[in-house]
Amino acid sequence: MNLQKYFTEHQGTGVLSSADGQGRVDAAIYARPHLLEDGRLAMIMRDRLTRKNLLENPFAAYLFIEEGPGYKGVRLFLRRVGEDQDPERIAQMTRRCLSPEEDHAKGPKFITYFEIEKIRPLIGSEEITRDSAA
Repeated sequence: MNLQKYFTEHQGTGVLSSADGQGRVDAAIYARPHLLEDGRLAMIMRDRLTRKNLLENPFAAYLFIEEGPGYKGVRLFLRRVGEDQDPERIAQMTRRCLSPEEDHAKGPKFITYFEIEKIRPLIGSEEITRDSAA
């Protein structure tokens, strides 16, 4: 599966699930991820519960439900491998349009990087093979 192509061609709703160091689970709505040339996945996040969980426990799952009838989409099983706060890179990746004042009021942004450990369809247990190209 070419995830770059998939997320370019499909609209839908994404949910990122994480758990803290004690296993307490959280889920939050997240936009479509950014697929990097090196195969990693990146998401912009604020310093909230999901980020705090990922600092304690690097494993997460991203569920993407495609718009339209039926239940179509993918589940990505992820492992956090780093983050940065490069303002230029964050600006390039940001899709949401807020005024500078609104953006600042929401707090600092981080780019969190993940390795994709496994891909499965939204429904079913078979593993989907990933193309070598992001």
